[in-house]
Amino acid sequence: MKVKTLIIHLIIILLLTVITQVGGILWLISIFISKYRTWKVRYVFPVIYILANLLIVPTTAKLFGREQLPVIGKELRPRNMAYPLLFRNYVHSDLKILLEDVSRSMETDGYTMTYLDANFPFFDGFPLLPHLSHNDGKKIDLSFMYLDKDGNKTNKKPSVSGYGIYVNSEDNTTTKRCKSIGQWQYDFPKHLSMGKWNDLNFDAVGTKQLLLSLLESDRIEKIFIEPHLKASLGLNHKNKIRFQGCHAVRHDDHIHLQIK
Repeated sequence: MKVKTLIIHLIIILLLTVITQVGGILWLISIFISKYRTWKVRYVFPVIYILANLLIVPTTAKLFGREQLPVIGKELRPRNMAYPLLFRNYVHSDLKILLEDVSRSMETDGYTMTYLDANFPFFDGFPLLPHLSHNDGKKIDLSFMYLDKDGNKTNKKPSVSGYGIYVNSEDNTTTKRCKSIGQWQYDFPKHLSMGKWNDLNFDAVGTKQLLLSLLESDRIEKIFIEPHLKASLGLNHKNKIRFQGCHAVRHDDHIHLQIK
């Protein structure tokens, strides 16, 4: 193998590992298969990747106490297919049970729970970038609830990624304070929306209902949302609903949830 080709493969392996945890290993397996069968890696890899995503990894992850969240569901679903395709929709078994229970209760009122980044399928401590945590199967990000321009409940979200479109972003003293002390990353998710829709409005009633439903569980350790949202929603659960600190990023575009 030429040095240039080797370097390219190493870069691909590194990037796939950072983004998906298991993609680097799958690329390496694809290289060996392509050498043995004289097939091109770019043809072998998609097949290996899909097989791993649908069959191998979900089964193996259970040995590590993690389970895959629903990919297509009426009550609980990802913001888009990127999250399951990138192996970022795995959680501890107890968290999955909690999410399914709450999503069923929300569905009876016409709401669908939408999840964003959760965790990778294997190994505690393996970072799910760009998050500071999300490394033990016990954390997940959830979308707020929204209304369409006519005031009806909708499963649509204001950004493609689920991140970066803030609620009441024009009047947020916390963001100004955090950025004033040099925490430039605090507002960075606004660059990660991947596109947005402007005809949706924040559903305060539905979002508060979701938060209160989650808080009914004794397994909840903490929830992060921005202080101004906690105040405007009238939530007084100071031990469980907290400010994440200026070292992290804003949480008025999503809910961060973690269990004990």
